[in-house]
Amino acid sequence: MLDTDTKRRIDTARDILVGKVPDPKSQVEQITIALIYKFMDDMDAESEELGGKRKFFTGDFARYGWAKLMAPSLGGHEMLGLYGEGISKMPENPGIPPLFRDIFKNAYLPYRDPETLKAFLKIIDEFSYDHSERLGDAFEYLLSVLGSQGDAGQFRTPRHIIDFMVEVVAPQKGETILDPACGTAGFLISAYKHILRTNTDAKGHSKLTPDEKGRLAKNFKGYDISPDMVRLSLVNLYLHGFTDPHIYEYDTLTSEERWNEFADVILANPPFMSPKGGIKPHKRFSIKAKRSEVLFVDYMAEHLTPTGRAGIIVPEGIIFQSQTAYKALRQMLVEKSLVAVVSLPAGCFNPYSGVKTSILMLDKSLAKAADTIAFFKVENDGFGLGAQRRAIEKNDLPQVQAELAAYLQALRSKASTESILSLPSTAQIVPKEKIAANGDYNLSGERYREGAVATSSYPFVPLSEVARVKNGFAFKSEEYVDKGLRVMRIKNVQKGEVIDDDPKFMALERRMEFADYTLKAGDILMSLTGNVGRVGRLKHEHEPAVLNQRVAHVEPISGASCLPEYLFAILNTETFEADAIAGSSGVAQANLSSKWVGNYQIPLPPLEVQKEIVAEIAGYQKVINGARELIARFEHKIQATLSRIWGEETGGTPK
Repeated sequence: MLDTDTKRRIDTARDILVGKVPDPKSQVEQITIALIYKFMDDMDAESEELGGKRKFFTGDFARYGWAKLMAPSLGGHEMLGLYGEGISKMPENPGIPPLFRDIFKNAYLPYRDPETLKAFLKIIDEFSYDHSERLGDAFEYLLSVLGSQGDAGQFRTPRHIIDFMVEVVAPQKGETILDPACGTAGFLISAYKHILRTNTDAKGHSKLTPDEKGRLAKNFKGYDISPDMVRLSLVNLYLHGFTDPHIYEYDTLTSEERWNEFADVILANPPFMSPKGGIKPHKRFSIKAKRSEVLFVDYMAEHLTPTGRAGIIVPEGIIFQSQTAYKALRQMLVEKSLVAVVSLPAGCFNPYSGVKTSILMLDKSLAKAADTIAFFKVENDGFGLGAQRRAIEKNDLPQVQAELAAYLQALRSKASTESILSLPSTAQIVPKEKIAANGDYNLSGERYREGAVATSSYPFVPLSEVARVKNGFAFKSEEYVDKGLRVMRIKNVQKGEVIDDDPKFMALERRMEFADYTLKAGDILMSLTGNVGRVGRLKHEHEPAVLNQRVAHVEPISGASCLPEYLFAILNTETFEADAIAGSSGVAQANLSSKWVGNYQIPLPPLEVQKEIVAEIAGYQKVINGARELIARFEHKIQATLSRIWGEETGGTPK
């Protein structure tokens, strides 16, 4: 556990640096370098106390020792020069092992203020090296300030999500464990702690033999393309007891050097942003793609041993995007290694990103024998989903972990999985045959949830049989005028209605030019980008109007057996919106194709039944509208009563 004194020291060190080093990542690097510098001197002192010799600060490097650096007689500018020279020359020190040489690689002092350095090193001087877990906890707290790791689509994975994944995958003492995009080594350390914990007896004594302990650290391996992340990983592992951590600066997607190395367990949250033009991988990937998220998942699936297991955090694009590479990847996963998908809430990575993610659970040996895949949905992960992520009571992770463990055990023992669903459950167990049915291999659990519409007794028809789906025009904002033809944009289509409180117009005299995009009151509009699947109907007050790009006009076909009112009602449902979200593509922003909308199947009752449904809905809406008017009337009465108490006249100034 992190003690308050250690936390205070780290916070104080950051506070001292922030004026000269405002970037959190640079602060972490400066604190890391200073701590290791201090700890090397501590280890030298410990060696001398035990009758040994100093090995770090000896020979030409003795002058850089911590005691000399902190000598009261040393002036501020002398300290600045000595420390700056010491950290930059440290890789040349013949007495340090490769680990420390890597840590000090390219190290430098980014500021030249003696007072800042003096105050900073005074705080660092309060730390001392020991072999307990305390320093590891302290360093993990320091790393927590990183949050977002640059612009590569990397985000620090919350500890409780890491621990959840590790508990499910359950790495064992003799297995090789890899994170091919390791960042600060959070997954590797959690896996290491899991193995130590599961090999401890009731009295707290380790059940691992000295030989097993010696081999254990060698089984952990991490890659990262960033030298800064490699440095932080090395320090993090070292402070958790790894004397020779195996972390490599390596481009997992474009280098072939380690392609033939496999692992029993892979745990990762890989970056999912690709550079302009895409990644240019080598030709050994089975899936031909340029997107980093596709390539990373392919890499991990291909680099598991025949009995290997993995837990991988992925963006929603992997789950349902319709491009060829995504579908090919999902097909490969379903057929060879995927056993479960855990959907995480969209705020899991707040405040750094609101991106929606899921966890893919792979097990190559179980997947071969199983004909189903389990889907789990986490609504709450124990923390609020706002920017602050405060702890809350609601937490679905323990239940999901228990149900997922039960499902995997049932697969191992070839027992029935029905018992998992016999109690209130977050799970859906879906046959692989159903997932493969339409060739999309969609991995959104909601797609397979049995609902009211799915069990409809009415026939289903493609939307294109009863309506035309027309796309809008790319109007140019620089051509907007003060009044004229109202341009209906994505933001205007809200749930169930069209709202325009920030109108934009094209010149009225251009009406004939935009005749193909003209709208009239009652037309059904649908958003195709962003909040996809929302529908609304144009109002009289919006006329004359034209349709902007990425908004669809769903126009009933004349003579088709579908009432416009029924069509709007069936599309204005949570079912359709959820399916639209699942059917969209895009990583940063969801996009829905008009082709997908046209192919979407809707239940189509006879016209007489449609009329009854529309009339029933209209009756309910009338009651709702009346209730709203009643509420508004009584709210006004409340305010009038309070105004009388204040001595006000209908909201005027008091008498």
